[in-house]
Amino acid sequence: MALSACGRAPEEAPKPKGKALTLEAAVAGAWRTPQDKARDAWRHPVETLNFWGLKPGATVVEFWPGAGWYTDILAPFLAATGGKLYAANLQADDPGEPAAAEIVAAYRRKLREKAKLYGDVEITAFGPTSGPAAPADSADLVLFLRNLHNWMAAGIAEKAFHDAFAALKPGGVLGIEEHRADPGGVPDLLAADGYVQQAYVIQMAKEAGFILDKTSEINANPKDTKDHPFGVWTLPPVRRSSPRGQPEDPTFDHTKYDAIGESDRMTLRLLKPT
Repeated sequence: MALSACGRAPEEAPKPKGKALTLEAAVAGAWRTPQDKARDAWRHPVETLNFWGLKPGATVVEFWPGAGWYTDILAPFLAATGGKLYAANLQADDPGEPAAAEIVAAYRRKLREKAKLYGDVEITAFGPTSGPAAPADSADLVLFLRNLHNWMAAGIAEKAFHDAFAALKPGGVLGIEEHRADPGGVPDLLAADGYVQQAYVIQMAKEAGFILDKTSEINANPKDTKDHPFGVWTLPPVRRSSPRGQPEDPTFDHTKYDAIGESDRMTLRLLKPT
């Protein structure tokens, strides 16, 4: 989860004369790395954020932003349109995440190095004993971006839904993008291979009080067979070649998995009742 180098990209988000920064302009921003932009073909950020209903001036909470792939889009857009981004990062003192403090520190450095671009991002925390991810009833949109499998493995998925529910305004949206397991059978409650059944995600959301608004196939990938030797992490962008914690296998043939591309993903829009 280490942050990649930011390079010497321009710091300030471009603001067309007389207009606020558009979402399309944020996605096209010169500050985003070529490697990150290459993933747009799999993650469809404009279409996905529009599906979830992102608006100029919104208050957004991004849970576990990682290296900041979506932050590089959200923060400049919100900063330029009068919005607010809360980054509910890893809980730095979580004993189950020994690298958490380092990851949070790297994220802070990223924001600090381009402060004019990212604006006033407020870093909170999400973990086993964390407090509110954002002030109660303040957020228009909360985002779970390919992290539910991690929270299921850590036993904190239910807390994630409850924390999101508390942060959202009545009528606010919870947007979920997650690796999608094939339907049927008994759900793997620990999501050991990184894939989660869509019906199970919806069930957890409903138990926390959410209402399913709609689903989308924006981020679907029918080529994903979901039977990879090292789980979803065999596929790009991770491209794992050996079991977690073991050295990479230089003889592993990635060809088959690179041809699949990134994982098949569910894209869900859920609402906090009014």
